[in-house]
Formats: sequence, structure tokens, C-alpha cells
Amino acid sequence: MSNHSGAVRRVVEHDRGRFYEDFHPGQRIRHPFGRTVHAADNAWFSLLTQNQNPIHLDRHYSEQTPFGKPLVNSCLTLALATGQSVNDLTRNVIANLGWDEVRLPAPLFEGDTLYAESEVLAVRESRSRPEAGIVRVATTGRNQEGEAVIRFRRTFLIWKRAHAPGAPGPARSP
Repeated sequence: MSNHSGAVRRVVEHDRGRFYEDFHPGQRIRHPFGRTVHAADNAWFSLLTQNQNPIHLDRHYSEQTPFGKPLVNSCLTLALATGQSVNDLTRNVIANLGWDEVRLPAPLFEGDTLYAESEVLAVRESRSRPEAGIVRVATTGRNQEGEAVIRFRRTFLIWKRAHAPGAPGPARSP
């Protein structure tokens, strides 16, 4: 295909993410983007989810706790670590099937940066959906010091490459 200047234009397909066939037990995936949690993030998330615990919203109150400062809402920590994994794990998900064994071994504080990594625990074909498979992962979120602040397991139903929406079909002319 050429444009008006005669130069050849090439179509480059963007990365479509991983499909069922791309996972294997023992595979480790470091999710590349960290996220610093700001006080506004913590307050907005807490209020949006109707969590009015003052340990997330009241600096004066939280300074009187053993932590000495506001804690990041643990559901926000879970949401962020899950979100960090989407591009690498579940861009082609049909459905999340569950989160299990959520553990919070250390607190995450406002101003901390969260990083996540996942390990594939199990992979199997779906018995009810031949176009998909089931993948189970363990994800760990760490703060900027490398300390684990969240660990959880997640199971999801994901497309096999040939069946995914937008799977490449015959070439079409523009």
C-alpha cells in the first residue's frame, strides 16, 4: 500500500497480549509499571467504596495508631496490583473466576510506590468452553523497598488465540 508521496506504508499489528497458549506453570512475569499512591488516591478510593475508616482518611487520627500515618486502603492495594498485571496476564480474559488467599504481610502507605509480579501456578483447558483455558497465578505486590505488601492468587478464563475477538482473519484491503 502506498500513500500519495509514493512511499510504502506498512501495517504493524500492535501487541495483542497473552493468550491461553502463552502460559506455562512456573513462568514468572514482572509487571513493568509501578504506581505511587497519593493521599488523594487513597481518600477518593475509600470514599468511592464507602469505607469511612479514619485510618485512611484522617491524618490526625492515623498518627495516633501504631502505624503513625495513614494506611492505603487494602482494597485499593489489591485493585492496583491486579491492574498492574492486566496488560501482561489478562488483556484477553473472558472472565475473572476468583481471587483467593489475599494476604497483607506489611502495610502500604500514602507516598509508597507499588510494583507487582506474578507466577503462573496452573494452566488447563476449560471443560465447558473449548475456545478457552483456565490460568491460575500468584501475584505479589511490593513497595519501593522491595517489601511484600500484598500476595494473592487469581484464577481467570482466557481466550485461546484462534478464538479471541479480533483474531486475525483474511487480509482486507483498505
